[in-house]
Amino acid sequence: MKKTLSRRARLATGGAVLAAVAAGTFGTVAANASAPEAAQDSAVSAAPATAGKGDTTTSTHLTADAATEAARAALKAAEKEGQRVTVAVVDRNGNTILTLRGDGAGPQSYESAERKAYTAVSWNAPTSELEGRLENAPNLKDIPGTLFLGGGVPVTAGKAPIAGIGVAGAPSGTLDEKFARAGAAALN
Repeated sequence: MKKTLSRRARLATGGAVLAAVAAGTFGTVAANASAPEAAQDSAVSAAPATAGKGDTTTSTHLTADAATEAARAALKAAEKEGQRVTVAVVDRNGNTILTLRGDGAGPQSYESAERKAYTAVSWNAPTSELEGRLENAPNLKDIPGTLFLGGGVPVTAGKAPIAGIGVAGAPSGTLDEKFARAGAAALN
């Protein structure tokens, strides 16, 4: 048989539970508030390191708006020809700024577009030109993140690479590169 507690017993039990929870919370807050002042003072007094004038460089990067404009232009060029592709734009350091996967683009095209863009900016050359280098240096293909297939083009400012555009998903690297070039041309 199941016993039910009276209203007074339920209130007393609930009050005891609340008191225990409050005591635990107060103990936690009190413990955090009483951190040793020496540890707090040492963190505040540590001065940040300052780099000297000759210790830094400045680089130019493509804006997110410009990357979006280039990717949309490449995707539009592909759609005009009935191709389903993915377009990726990476910055000078090979970090992905954005990737646009067109309607119906294959699942492999996403990573391939990023790797083509990374390869183009890394070597400051279209990936179709880099394919030929594999004949003399086949180990180039083993560099992580690279893909030596047509479809990647660098974007430059003053002859220095600032971004890479990669396209993947068309039936050939030649078409992929054509669309990547359309994206780069939209930046001029």
